[in-house]
Amino acid sequence: MVIKTHGPGISPGLTAIFSVSCGLMVANLYYAQALIGEIAPALGLHGAVAGLVVTTTQLGYGAGLFFVVSLADRVENKRLIVMLTGGACFGLLGTWMATGAASFLFFSFLTGFCSVGAQIMVPLAAHLAPEATRGRVVGNIMGGLITGIMLARPLANGIAAIAGWRMIFVLSAIAMAALTLLIIRAVPERHPEPDLRYGQLLRSSVSLLVKTPTIRRRTAYQATMFAAFNLFWTAVPLLLAARFGLGQPGIALFALAGAGGALAAPIAGRLGDRGHIRAGTAVALTAAIAAFLIAGWAAAAHALILLAAAAVLLDAATQLNQVLGQRVLFSIAPEARGRINAVYMTVVFLAGALGSMLATVSFEQGGWTATVSVGAALATAALLLFLTERRAAAV
Repeated sequence: MVIKTHGPGISPGLTAIFSVSCGLMVANLYYAQALIGEIAPALGLHGAVAGLVVTTTQLGYGAGLFFVVSLADRVENKRLIVMLTGGACFGLLGTWMATGAASFLFFSFLTGFCSVGAQIMVPLAAHLAPEATRGRVVGNIMGGLITGIMLARPLANGIAAIAGWRMIFVLSAIAMAALTLLIIRAVPERHPEPDLRYGQLLRSSVSLLVKTPTIRRRTAYQATMFAAFNLFWTAVPLLLAARFGLGQPGIALFALAGAGGALAAPIAGRLGDRGHIRAGTAVALTAAIAAFLIAGWAAAAHALILLAAAAVLLDAATQLNQVLGQRVLFSIAPEARGRINAVYMTVVFLAGALGSMLATVSFEQGGWTATVSVGAALATAALLLFLTERRAAAV
C-alpha cells in the first residue's frame, strides 16, 4: 500500500501504534541513565568515565538525528523505520550480552543511533494527517513519546531490582522485534520524491535553519525549554536523596508521577488545530518559569507533593511548547518535513545535553537554589525571545 505525501487521514488505531512505537524507541535512551550505578562498576568504569554508560547512547542518538532523519525526504519511510527498529533490536541484544566496556559502549551507540526511528514516525504521521487534525495527531504521538521518556527510568529500576540490570535490555530488544513486525504489518508506505542527493540533504537541513526565521525561533524556544527540562530531571534525584531522604524506589515513583505531564501533548495538538499557537506558546513558557519557582519553594518548605506538582507542570509546559512548535514547523514545507525535523531535533537534543551538564555543575556549586535559578533563567530567556516575535509570525 502506498500513501502519497498528502494522505486522506490517519485512523485512531494507527495513531496509537505510532504513539506506542515512539515511546518504546525513545525509552531506549534512558534505561542506562537509571542504572548507571550498577552498570559502570560491572564494566570496570569508574570516576569520570562512568558517565560514558549514559552519554554514549545519547551521542548515538544525536548522530542519528542529524545523519539519518533527513533521509525521510529521500528514502521510503516505512522501509527506513523498519531498518532502524531492527538495528535498535540488534544493538540492545549486543548491550545485553556485552562482557566488557568497549562492546557495551559500541552497542549502546548503535542503539541510540537507530532509536531515531521515532523522529521519522512523527513527520510521517504529519504527512498522513489532514491539515485540520494534524496538531491533534502529532500531539497524541508526542504524548506517547514523552511517556516513554518518563517511564523508562522507573521501569529500568523496577526490573533491575527483580532480575538484574541486563534484563531491561533484552526485554527492550524483544519489544523492538515485535515493533518491527507490527510496523511491517500496519504502517503504510510513503514514497517521497527525492530531488536532492544525501550530501545536499544535510546541507539543506542546515540551510533551512539558517534562512527560515520561523524554524530558528521555534527551535530556539524548544531548545531552551528542553535544556531546562533536562536540568530539572538530572538534578532532582540528587535533591530527593539529599533533602527528602528517598532511595531508588522513591525516586522512581517520583519520576512516575512526573509522567502525568504527558497528558498535555494531546491538548496542545487541539490548541494548535484551533489556531491558538501564540497564546499556547506564551502559556507554556510562563508555566515553565512558574514550575521552577514552585520547585524552589517546595524544597525550602520540604513539601514533596508541591515538588511533584512542579515536575508535572514543567513536563506539561515542555510538551505544550514542543507540540505547538511542530504544528508550525510541519506546515512550512511538506516536502522538507524530514529535514526540518532533523535539524530541529538535533539542536533541541544538544541543548538538552547542555542542560544536563548545567544541572550537575549548578547543584554542586550552589545546591538546588542555584539549579532552579538557572532553570528559571532559561525559561525566562525563551519567553523574552518569544515576546519579540511579531504576531503574524506566531499564528
